[in-house]
Amino acid sequence: MLEHPLRQQLHNEIHARPFERVGAPAQVSHQVMLVNPAESQQAFEHLSELLGNLHLPPPSMGSMFHTERIGPVRLRWERHGEFVSYTFITHDPLGPGDPLFQRCACDRISADWLARIPGQRLCANHVALMPEGELGCDALPDFSAVLDVDALVGSDVADGHAQVFTDLRIAADGFTRFIVLSKAMSARRRGRLVQRLLEIETYRLLSLLTLPVARELTPRLSQYEQDLVSIMNAIGGNGSSDDAETQRDHQTLDRLTLLASAVEGVYAASHGRFTAANAYYDLVNRRVAELHEKPIFGLQTIGQFLERRLAPAMQTCAWAARRQQALSERVSRCSNLLRTRVEVAMQQQNRSLLASLNRRQYLQLRLQQTVEGLSVAAITYYMASLVGHLFEAAEPWLHIQPKLAEGISIPIIALTVWIALQRMHHRLERASEGR
Repeated sequence: MLEHPLRQQLHNEIHARPFERVGAPAQVSHQVMLVNPAESQQAFEHLSELLGNLHLPPPSMGSMFHTERIGPVRLRWERHGEFVSYTFITHDPLGPGDPLFQRCACDRISADWLARIPGQRLCANHVALMPEGELGCDALPDFSAVLDVDALVGSDVADGHAQVFTDLRIAADGFTRFIVLSKAMSARRRGRLVQRLLEIETYRLLSLLTLPVARELTPRLSQYEQDLVSIMNAIGGNGSSDDAETQRDHQTLDRLTLLASAVEGVYAASHGRFTAANAYYDLVNRRVAELHEKPIFGLQTIGQFLERRLAPAMQTCAWAARRQQALSERVSRCSNLLRTRVEVAMQQQNRSLLASLNRRQYLQLRLQQTVEGLSVAAITYYMASLVGHLFEAAEPWLHIQPKLAEGISIPIIALTVWIALQRMHHRLERASEGR
């Protein structure tokens, strides 16, 4: 039986990037680096360098996902289309009186290696996961030492099996902090919960990359719209079809062509970013829904916070994308209208030119007919003269007066020449028609 060459690859795709097992307590550090294609390959080589220095097996060539234990830390490396993520997980318990986030999972990795990670850091998060009983569950825990309580966001998640708290602010170390209080639940389920939290923050920032693009485009789109209005007014003002108006139509068409080029250039440069924003925003909403949040009295849930802050930004991006698309369509319609107008004017000019050519051809024909009449007369005159000379020489034998013979030959010669000219005209007409 013949197997499809991609069957194994397609089948294994559903099992790619499995969730990590995370116990409690645990410390998780996560970084997302924006990379171009060259930096993506450098990130792979950078990971291979770390594992090689520690005498660990390197990732397979072209790998998009790799996990490895480095001492007490489990490293999870993932390569995506435009970013590479690094997740560090350790289960070292905190000592008595140790504050949260004093020592995080990525602190166990070489600082020099971390500083040389290729790309630009877009997202960085610390997650402290611990059994709920350690901080108490009778009242809201005091997180003022590690989180901004004025911006605190929290909720019951995982159908009430855990609580999540965060301020979604960047702390002094450059990381956003999450605290997860876990009840009895499996390590795999904790891993899914942590992964969803990290993906929410990752995709939130990736979707917001489009907001500066939308803000930058707004004044340019406004200027393009004003230019289009000016062009439309110029089209409406050109009412006659004389040469001057036709020239102005051509100038207006040149302006419109330049505007269309600018609009399409902006569209081509930003369309991919707007499309990516929609995809990332959809992922954010999916991950928030998968948390199964329930509100904690006095706090906003993560979903409520994002709906209030992220949704308006995404609406701005969607509005800019729709405005850009509408402008492109309007420019296209205006271009078609103006081209039709120019073509109609050119057709009118062509008709006038053809009419002028027809009049000239008619005059030339009349002149030719006049010349042909004179030619018949001249040929008849010379031919009759020849006949007269012929009969004058033969008069002793024919006994016919030369002048009489010359007079009788005139109508015969004239008719013969005229018939010959007509036949020549008919042959030329058949030849021009391809007969």
